[in-house]
Amino acid sequence: MPIGRPPEDRPQEEWTDREREVAAQMAHWQAQETGYQAIQGTKPQTLAYGLTDSPAGLAAWITEKWRSWSDCDGDIETRFSKDEILTNISIYWFGQTINSSTRYYYEMRQNQAENFLPGRLETPTGFSVFPKEIITAPRSWCEPGYNITQWSEHDKGGHFAALEEPDLLVQDIRDFFRLLR
Repeated sequence: MPIGRPPEDRPQEEWTDREREVAAQMAHWQAQETGYQAIQGTKPQTLAYGLTDSPAGLAAWITEKWRSWSDCDGDIETRFSKDEILTNISIYWFGQTINSSTRYYYEMRQNQAENFLPGRLETPTGFSVFPKEIITAPRSWCEPGYNITQWSEHDKGGHFAALEEPDLLVQDIRDFFRLLR
């Protein structure tokens, strides 16, 4: 999931078509898809009680994310089998781990200043960019913050790329580490 910011030294009029497209996607995401961040980031315990006590509530919460964040055009079963969906839900249900998974957002919100490294990360970094990822950025927005040694953009896939497009993701990981040998 590439995280970058629009360049401060270049006005929007000079942005590329791809940069404009990403900015529009980010605006849509912010307006339509961040409700989960608000509740998980401010009241995770309240949410956890409901999701821990209700298998239907937990299934709805998780399934909605999978539907929204995958490359499925609204039909989750085109990307995931019922067994994959139910296995994922079962891990959270039987392990009683939904609270610990949502608590991350609360902790991030409480420590925002510590969440991002200042300046540039010099560690070699690779990105696999999938079109339906929840947050993305063009390479030009990421380069100031990362030492990008491998960048791949794909025509399909979303936030759950390891399940949606495992072969593409594995190839990217292999390509990245091959460069480090």
